[in-house]
Amino acid sequence: MFDAIIDFFKSTGLYFFFQPDGWKYFVMILIALTLLYLAIFKKFEPYLLIPIGFAMLLVNIPNTNMFVETRTIVDGIEKTTYEGLLGFLYYGVKLGIYPPLIFLGIGATTDFGPLIANPKSMLLGAAAQIGIFITFLGAILLGFSGAESASIGIIGGADGPTSILLSSELAPHLIGAISLAAYSYMALVPMIQPPIIRMLTTKKERAIKMEQLREVKQIEKISFSIIVSVICMTLIPSSAPIIGMLMLGNLIKESKVVPNLTKTAGESLLYIITILLGLSIGATTAGTSFLRLETLMIIGLGLFAFAIATASGVLGGKVMCKLTKGKVNPMIGAAGVSAVPMAARVVHKEGQLVDQNNYLLMHAMGPNVAGVIGSAIAAGLFLMFF
Repeated sequence: MFDAIIDFFKSTGLYFFFQPDGWKYFVMILIALTLLYLAIFKKFEPYLLIPIGFAMLLVNIPNTNMFVETRTIVDGIEKTTYEGLLGFLYYGVKLGIYPPLIFLGIGATTDFGPLIANPKSMLLGAAAQIGIFITFLGAILLGFSGAESASIGIIGGADGPTSILLSSELAPHLIGAISLAAYSYMALVPMIQPPIIRMLTTKKERAIKMEQLREVKQIEKISFSIIVSVICMTLIPSSAPIIGMLMLGNLIKESKVVPNLTKTAGESLLYIITILLGLSIGATTAGTSFLRLETLMIIGLGLFAFAIATASGVLGGKVMCKLTKGKVNPMIGAAGVSAVPMAARVVHKEGQLVDQNNYLLMHAMGPNVAGVIGSAIAAGLFLMFF
């Protein structure tokens, strides 16, 4: 009878909490509950943090077998397979399916009009990507490999799907920490960016009003999707999954002839893939593999990357402000980090804190959507090299 009770206890999750690594499961459960709290009550990226947080909870309740990773050696080559509900869903990340489909939905909901109306804002989107490459070098100096450093650096683009796609290809063992850092900092844009913007700009600069953008014609928007696809994918073929899906989604939207496809891509498909992506990312955060020193280093480097990207964008805006003799508000460069549309809203809000009649939202959307393209190109370059 006593042996039966012992066997039953060993079959429960409670038994694993009392093992040497049991405290790691407990810590991860607390982190999962924290993410759920931030998502539900503080509304920090709730669409993604809720599935990530709940999946994290599921895989850190021991013995559920929701995500089982098995490594085998076949003919001298290591092969990894996944089982369990979340393990099967994870193949969508491993095979590079979910992130490009997310970009399809993003394209169907994005207006590139402000970028087309003010092409110079593309330079600010490019300036903000400097944070990616500086962090890449910093990660190498800290001992990460080239592929790992590239995956960590891309956090500076503040683009979750791009971070997931790149890390799934180059550093799948780091995907949980990288994804969590990327989406956490995206959610914290309204807290991280304002102090950096204020530190690098004067009140006079933040008060600069910009001329209203011209109206962009439909044919320009249609042509933009096709031209950007051809140029980017010709120069950097490895950027095709991201750029191609982003521009396809935008072409569907701007063509105005397939409203049902636009609605499906921008709503139903986008939300379905968001759930699957969130569950897959959360599944990789089991305490035994997640709680390591390198995880803390990645989170720290991610914050550094995001801060440098914001600062680079603002400094680029200051240069443009000088060259245009005060016609460009340097704050719009901060929106080049690609967190659409949160970064643009932060810039708009900072402008209105100085002058309530200063409307910068559409001006900031130019660098903002340029940042999406810029981070995709940066990811393509890393894929090409590593």
